[in-house]
Amino acid sequence: MNKLKLKLFFALCFLAMGGLNAQTFTNPLLSSGADPYSYYKDGYYYYTNSLGNRVDLWKTKTLSDLKNAQRKTIWKAPAGTMYSKEIWAPEVMFLRGKWYAYFAADDGKNENHRMYVLENASADPMKGDWVFKGKIADPTDKWAIDGDVIDFKGQLYMIWSGWEGNENGKQEIFMAKLKNPWTVDGNRVKISTPKFDWEKIGDLGGGAHVDVNEGPQFLVHGNKIFIIYSASGCWTDFYALGMLSASAKSNLLDPKSWTKADQPVFQQSPKDGVYAPGHNSFFKSPDGKEDWILYHANDKPGQGCGGFRSPRAQKFTWNADGTPNFGFPVKPGESLASPSNHNNN
Repeated sequence: MNKLKLKLFFALCFLAMGGLNAQTFTNPLLSSGADPYSYYKDGYYYYTNSLGNRVDLWKTKTLSDLKNAQRKTIWKAPAGTMYSKEIWAPEVMFLRGKWYAYFAADDGKNENHRMYVLENASADPMKGDWVFKGKIADPTDKWAIDGDVIDFKGQLYMIWSGWEGNENGKQEIFMAKLKNPWTVDGNRVKISTPKFDWEKIGDLGGGAHVDVNEGPQFLVHGNKIFIIYSASGCWTDFYALGMLSASAKSNLLDPKSWTKADQPVFQQSPKDGVYAPGHNSFFKSPDGKEDWILYHANDKPGQGCGGFRSPRAQKFTWNADGTPNFGFPVKPGESLASPSNHNNN
């Protein structure tokens, strides 16, 4: 009898250790995947990243176990259109009772990049039909990528990275109201332009240069609203995150409402083997108690904007003044506690 109890004790210890192991994870979450985005609804995270010719969706209970998630291609680009190629930075979210997917695409010529919308009326975005709703653009219809949408105080807003005119050379952040999830309402407003030296690292060779503000993401906390964006060229190791801040009571479409931080809020950490961290998004832990940042980065210098970029996640905190504190990118392979899920305990 004692031997049986001993065996049961060791068996329980083994199971407990297995449970502990399951509650940790390491970055990267996938071997490759740029521009990571997730949306949480009804106990599941729906994750996507740039794949170039299609939009895929992953469904998982926890993003720390993303590599084992259910995965499905929800839309493939048709040939011969203005949105057949270079599909970048998809975002899949639930708005006004339906699912929407936003992405940028072109016909193979970068100058033709514009943003587009898909819609799905199914309760589960892995099911039902994804319908192409068309282009989403302000009246200028200029180059546009990296759209993010928020339903804030009953009003839909969209932010994106765009060109002032028709020539490349500077990517700036614009905002507009939306009439509905697929239609811009009124004119765009420029709320950020590359201003500091750390936003202007973007030599392409041959005398070409681009100043970059891109990948804007809304983040609301307390009585403040933030836009966290990516600065400098993704082809450099100096790709980093910048921050715009505004009062939640302010007119978000007034450029004067926004204050830009004069230093990056998240940047490369060569000592930890993390380069060009950027194009982030945010999520809460399953129990809603923790704030997490999702971003891509490279493991080595000089890897640029290609397939070496991989998605990573880490917890962040808040400073006394209400601003986010992202710390530094965590070293690949370092064991991290998984997002908390005390609701299930």
